[in-house]
Amino acid sequence: MSYRVVISSVLLFLSWGAVAQDPVSGAAISYTRDVQPIFTEKCVACHACYDSPCQLNLGSGEGASRGANKSLVYDGERSQAAAPTRLFYDAVGKRAWQQKGFYSVLDAQGGQASLMARMLELGHKTPWPPNAKLPEDIVLGLSRENTCAMPAEFDGYASTHPNQGMPLAVTGLTDQQYQTLQRWLASGAPIDEQGLVPSAKESLQVVQWENLLNSPGARQSLVGRWLYEHWFLAHIYFKDGEPGHFFQWVRSRTPTGQPIDMVKTRRPNDDPGSQFYYRLWPVQGVIVHKTHITYPLSAAKMARVKSLFYSGNWQATALPGYGPQSRANPFATFEAIPAQARYQFMLDNAEYFVRTFIRGPVCRGQIATDVIRDNFWALFQAPEHDLYITDPNYRGQATPLLAMPGQNDDVGSVLSLWHDYRDKRNEYEALRRDSYADVPAPSWSTLWAGNDNALLSIFRHFDSAAVTKGLIGEVPQTMWLFDYPLLERTYYQLAVNFDVFGNVSHQAQTRLYFDLIRNGAEQNFLRLMPADSRDDYLDDWYQSSGKFKMWLDYESIDNDKPTALKLDEKDPKRDFAMQLLARYGDLNAKPDPINRCDGAYCSRPNIDPELQNAEQALSALTARPAAGLRVIDQLPEATMLRIESSSGTRVVYSLLRNRAHSNVAFLLGESLRYQPGLDTLTIFPGVLSSYPNFMFNIPAREVPAFVAAMENAKDADHFEKVVERWGIRRSHPQFWQYFHDLSRYIHETEPVEEGVLDMNRYENL
Repeated sequence: MSYRVVISSVLLFLSWGAVAQDPVSGAAISYTRDVQPIFTEKCVACHACYDSPCQLNLGSGEGASRGANKSLVYDGERSQAAAPTRLFYDAVGKRAWQQKGFYSVLDAQGGQASLMARMLELGHKTPWPPNAKLPEDIVLGLSRENTCAMPAEFDGYASTHPNQGMPLAVTGLTDQQYQTLQRWLASGAPIDEQGLVPSAKESLQVVQWENLLNSPGARQSLVGRWLYEHWFLAHIYFKDGEPGHFFQWVRSRTPTGQPIDMVKTRRPNDDPGSQFYYRLWPVQGVIVHKTHITYPLSAAKMARVKSLFYSGNWQATALPGYGPQSRANPFATFEAIPAQARYQFMLDNAEYFVRTFIRGPVCRGQIATDVIRDNFWALFQAPEHDLYITDPNYRGQATPLLAMPGQNDDVGSVLSLWHDYRDKRNEYEALRRDSYADVPAPSWSTLWAGNDNALLSIFRHFDSAAVTKGLIGEVPQTMWLFDYPLLERTYYQLAVNFDVFGNVSHQAQTRLYFDLIRNGAEQNFLRLMPADSRDDYLDDWYQSSGKFKMWLDYESIDNDKPTALKLDEKDPKRDFAMQLLARYGDLNAKPDPINRCDGAYCSRPNIDPELQNAEQALSALTARPAAGLRVIDQLPEATMLRIESSSGTRVVYSLLRNRAHSNVAFLLGESLRYQPGLDTLTIFPGVLSSYPNFMFNIPAREVPAFVAAMENAKDADHFEKVVERWGIRRSHPQFWQYFHDLSRYIHETEPVEEGVLDMNRYENL
């Protein structure tokens, strides 16, 4: 820290007094009115959730006050589980957080300005040339090793990283924003933030739902526990609630009507220790897209829940306990609740449940996502065709085999635990295969078609993934068919039981079992294909080393029992997809003429003609392997295209790179299984990633030129010219305007889903 900056900070504090004033209006600076909006615009895109650099979360006053911590949340090598550091949950207040290893970024120390003030000053005095590529020595993305300099270490950091002040490697604060923050920091960084308060209508519904989940009686208590464990990740909203108001289910020592006293456990199904109540707590802080998994509650939903769970004459004679066995096998834990009710409840909002484990709140997902393909479709088995629902004898045999690993995190026992659970799972798969061989062959009625959650598309972007309703993109290499045992196991393994602060043993067991889940979903789907085609499909999905994995870990498939579907023998999977689209067109929430062009017209009807022409041009980039479209080699995983017509209408498209793999069956060595010549692109209107990797801004009339340039960009030099003409680099003067316009577009098209996007993965192209 220079002598000049120290003196200037002291003079600022003396001249402004203890109460900072806004540099324009002269009014006292308010954290809520003046500071948090700056953090939201320029900081939250990196500093939110568990993957926030140095755990500095600037989405709320509590997060800013908490400060930073050198410990990594994402550490795949730790032998001991880490103490959880969930904001608003594991501690409250600066002192409590400092006892957990956090240090202040707001407090002036040792006669020097605060750490934040110095980091902002370092960034403000080193602006970037407009829209220039940044120096290669600035490491970005998840491979960056943050030093997390403490106040006493700042001088060394600034000397070593003179051009890496804050905001990092991006167009920084305006002069006015910079002055506002520096004046606020110099005045002692007062925080006047108030917690979100529900409206009168919302408060009434909160009481109604809390009363339902806290109803007395063994049966009611068991249902309340099951519902809580299936809603704990949800951002609940009420159909007639206030825009932007969301709630989350928590366990509290205090009942409805009293302030919430949180029960703080690592998992939602850990032992609460004493009497508790299920409570709805307003979601605090800025809403960020990557953790924003929404779920609606309404009078109709209340009636549905009561119909599913509180009707009939089933009884719970005794409540199950909490502990490793109860966590490992929710099928046994909640055996008393009718399986049909449990499965139908999950089907009603299947997109939510798939999002919890595909998109998820853990912010960095490669430990799970490297087990799935880059794009696939998900379907669901109808309850009336699910033997676990319809056959008590089968259910009784299956339930003991459905336990999941991850409860014992002893590092030395990983392999033995894995083998035990693998063998148990394969015993279940053999039971399923043989039992389904004795029932009528699958037909179209096998597929659930109850609402628009029935057809889902999943896109993986290396270490993150997205889920959306409808069948998007070209017919994928694989499809998944969930039945109830598979859907529930996936949810419990990757959402309820997964501990982001867990050790290497816990994380390895989770990842290895998810591999079996994927294989099970693929096997379920293969039953729909002609019997003599199944081995060929499986060989295609598990090429090279995948064949060894099939021999080592997977139960053999049923390649005898026929399907009742009439499919083209030459390409039954594609024919299935085409018939699916035709048969369930009313449920396919998002028709896709850009990627599945039917005839001469490859654009959506009833949109601006200029945008129709743009979509027609963009369709030339889809469904083409990289061997013939070399620019794919240069593209990151998820690129956004902002296309604006001359009338001012603009549409955002996601340009997604679908990486091909010989197989996705192993924990390590993913890059060794890439098949880059087979990579393809999907282009679809909407923001299909919480983590944009890059963005192009293209006038609609220039889209044909953009497409032609992409087709001719056969190497990095040619692609750089595309970036220079249309790209929005991190240093672009209007970077933040364009970046946040992605969130505004979500607000315009799906307002409930809006949240600040993450730019930690925005690349330096």
